[in-house]
Formats: sequence, structure tokens, C-alpha cells
Amino acid sequence: MNSPQSIRVKGMHCQHCAQSVTQALENVPEVHDVSVDLSSGEVTFETSGPVDKDTLRSAIEAIGFDMEE
Repeated sequence: MNSPQSIRVKGMHCQHCAQSVTQALENVPEVHDVSVDLSSGEVTFETSGPVDKDTLRSAIEAIGFDMEE
């Protein structure tokens, strides 16, 4: 079952940033269909199973961005 989720990511400024965040999250198991809104910093995605917020945060921080609470 797919479950829509969203997070906010700080520090994205361009399409390259959005692409980096998309790739980082799509490498997390169970995450797919990632969409980034650069103007708001909102990142939406679907999950096909449980995904821990710390796992998402680690993926985002590994590429130099911050995930807001």
C-alpha cells in the first residue's frame, strides 16, 4: 500500500539541488515518486512500507541539506 508523505528540506536553490534530493530519497528503500517544490522546500513522496524519519534525515544530510522538523 502506498502512503503519501512530505518533509521540508532547507538549502535547496536550483533544479540541481532538487535532483540531488530526489535521487537521495529514491535510494532509500520503500521511497518512490519523489517530487520537490523548490519555492516552499516541500518534498513529497510515496512509501510502500515503513520509513523511519531518521533514515530520511540521514539521506538528506549526507548530500549537504537539512531536514526541518
